[in-house]
Amino acid sequence: MSNLAKKEKTSPKLAFGYGMGEVANQISWYMINTYLTIFYTDAVGLSASAISLIMLIARVWDAVNDPIMGNIADKTNTRWGKFRPYLMFAPPFLAIFNILTFTVWPVTGTLKIVLCLVTYIGTGMVYTVIVTAHAALVNVIAIDSQVRMNLSTARGMGSAIISIVLSAVVMPMILFFGKSDTANAKGYLGAAVVLSIVMIPCFLVEAFICKETYTKELHSEEAEAAQPKRGFIGNLKELCKNDQLLSIVIMTFFGAICVTARMSLLAYYVIYVVGSYTAVSLVFTVMTVAQLIGTALIPFMTKRMGKKNYMLLLTIIMIGAFIGIYLFVGDNIPLLLVFSFLCGLCNSSGALSYGFVSDSIEYGAWKVGTRQEGLAASFLSLAVKASTALCGVMGVQMLSAVGYVANAQQTSSTTNGINFVVNIIPAICGVISLIPLFFYKLTEDRVAAIRADLDAGKTAATSDLDFAKKK
Repeated sequence: MSNLAKKEKTSPKLAFGYGMGEVANQISWYMINTYLTIFYTDAVGLSASAISLIMLIARVWDAVNDPIMGNIADKTNTRWGKFRPYLMFAPPFLAIFNILTFTVWPVTGTLKIVLCLVTYIGTGMVYTVIVTAHAALVNVIAIDSQVRMNLSTARGMGSAIISIVLSAVVMPMILFFGKSDTANAKGYLGAAVVLSIVMIPCFLVEAFICKETYTKELHSEEAEAAQPKRGFIGNLKELCKNDQLLSIVIMTFFGAICVTARMSLLAYYVIYVVGSYTAVSLVFTVMTVAQLIGTALIPFMTKRMGKKNYMLLLTIIMIGAFIGIYLFVGDNIPLLLVFSFLCGLCNSSGALSYGFVSDSIEYGAWKVGTRQEGLAASFLSLAVKASTALCGVMGVQMLSAVGYVANAQQTSSTTNGINFVVNIIPAICGVISLIPLFFYKLTEDRVAAIRADLDAGKTAATSDLDFAKKK
């Protein structure tokens, strides 16, 4: 394994391929992340309790499905590698389920709820297959911590660039296909079809560019034989010994409510509090342009401050922006755009989470002697999807509690309530997300020392690192 210790450089081609994978990822999940709740309330006509039930069942299944998929990916061995086959063959199935999820079925009552549940769960399952492979792939296409962070930055750049495009075009696309000044069922379906078709070749670009350079070395026959044979539950128990990974998963869960899950309710705020359908695209576009700028700063800022300190800074700024929107914006669109720019700048923190996880995987291999890229990636995916679901379940219930009525003029107390739900609740979750970050101890120097230990065949039990003694 001596070749793992050599200085590695970030390949522009590899960065492009991994970035394209994130472009596909964002396209595949954009409609669900941003418009599914409002589609369910305003187009399908589901009640708040029905939506909550769908989200709850889907997320309970995700709690089982995500780790299972991660475990399957870790055990996969093909001529294409561990993770690339899923990027090659699963995207068409995700496209089909995405389209079905945004279909208004000509049925009523319980059957309508069941069909929405089945299509949403189906989408989530196929998405889990793909996103687990996509997230884990970085750990076998690069080995150096900073190179992995650079590739995660490329992933964030891909996310930001496509988000700019999606934010600018999706709502106009919905209105175009719906042939109306307001969003309707035809519009949502038309947009879902276009995005689902565009997504497939983007995943294929990633699959064919990002070769699994280090899979054989990191998962050599000797290394695999040296690991004790465990079942799924045994692998979960081993992963849970990785305290650094668990800190990042908890941080990501609450942080994702601030960033990704909040987006599912942001349209309500812009439409009913600010009072403009057309401003939806403008706000999302400003946020994603800012996210692109923030993502471009990550390599520079993480080198100067470290991942942990930069994450702390971004989270504090984001909390302040949420509070600023709640207190000062009202119907002032220019001021909303200023605060939205700050929010978007901090949205780049999502790329940092994957850098944290890559370092935690090295730490896990060093501490317990087990390398589980797929399972670790699935835990992060589960945290993001669980936060999205919680926002979907609790968000729609809170909207109902403050008096929201679909397709109607909202009262003053309702608009105040929407403002609180969309901005203050995420701000509180942002504060909570800071707590587990204080337990994260993997500095860049410690990760380099752990990597050197692994290259030398050492583990926590045989290492003379100070970190080993402290842990």
